[in-house]
Amino acid sequence: MFDAIDWGRTDIWIAIAVLAVATAATRSTFWLIGHHISIPRRVGEMLRYAPACALAAIIAPDMLMEGQQVHLELSNLKLLSGIAATIFFLIRRNMLQTIVFGMLVFTGLRLLHVFH
Repeated sequence: MFDAIDWGRTDIWIAIAVLAVATAATRSTFWLIGHHISIPRRVGEMLRYAPACALAAIIAPDMLMEGQQVHLELSNLKLLSGIAATIFFLIRRNMLQTIVFGMLVFTGLRLLHVFH
């Protein structure tokens, strides 16, 4: 299906080097010149929500989808675990405990074959 990569080819190493430089340049630019740039307060406030939005964009499809369809039934153990973890977080307000609790609920549901 796929041929093995010939690591002796120069063009492979040039591509790796160029991508490494591009990655380093784009990630270090703000660190190197960021103190010269002032971000408006409103933009700074909006950026506070970026990590939560990115996390939701990654987790929500995994919790809600099965294949190409939305799966909102009791047999969706990820969704049930997510709901339990959300309730736990609203009560305890501790992210690490919430992660552990959600994983324990998910593992327990899987091992006990609940709702299957």
